[in-house]
Amino acid sequence: MTWYLRYPLSYRDLEVMFAERGFAVDHSTINRWVLAYAPLIGKRLRRFRKPHCGSIRIDETYVKIRGQWRYLYRAIDKHGNAVDFLLTAKRDADAARRFFRKMLEDEPLLSPTTIGTDGAGTFPGAIRSAVEDGLMVPDPVHHVTKHLQQGIESDHFRVKRAMPRIGGFRSFSTARRSIKGFEAMLWLKKGFGFTGEWTVHSQNDLVAQIFGLQKVNKV
Repeated sequence: MTWYLRYPLSYRDLEVMFAERGFAVDHSTINRWVLAYAPLIGKRLRRFRKPHCGSIRIDETYVKIRGQWRYLYRAIDKHGNAVDFLLTAKRDADAARRFFRKMLEDEPLLSPTTIGTDGAGTFPGAIRSAVEDGLMVPDPVHHVTKHLQQGIESDHFRVKRAMPRIGGFRSFSTARRSIKGFEAMLWLKKGFGFTGEWTVHSQNDLVAQIFGLQKVNKV
């Protein structure tokens, strides 16, 4: 299942790969696995993330759902570490405020002091609302510059490369659940500051650990 979340593969690609290894698994079954377990992977890996450095980059990217473009708000810090994300139907002031609230309300001690965004007019109001609600330190520095956004724009590609290429997602719920898994796999790939070499084997072993399974990779 993590193959689907990590690589640009379809469910039918995985059905064939299972068959090559002697397992009969229908692509619809793999789909159900992803929708059931991708959110759990994201939830359980979340606790391993490290606090961001205080300087974050925020941007939106597009995701196609039932043939229509929807919006994925994402934030990383200046070192590329994950902060948060939110899938929304609209790109407006309310969506921007909801994203800031989701990003900050459970982690007030991680309030950013410097924020980089593009020129979208929704962000200044969202920042003011977050400050007024006590979710952010007063007078955070807000940079609007294309140069600072290059890192998060590249990060969008890393999380979107495994998403469905043709037609997009079939429903908003399917998209939300799957994206939680795509984001989690990107967190996993970037590492969580563990000592030693951070290989794919190490990543797989951590996923096994959070579900109480035996080590995936035997010496």
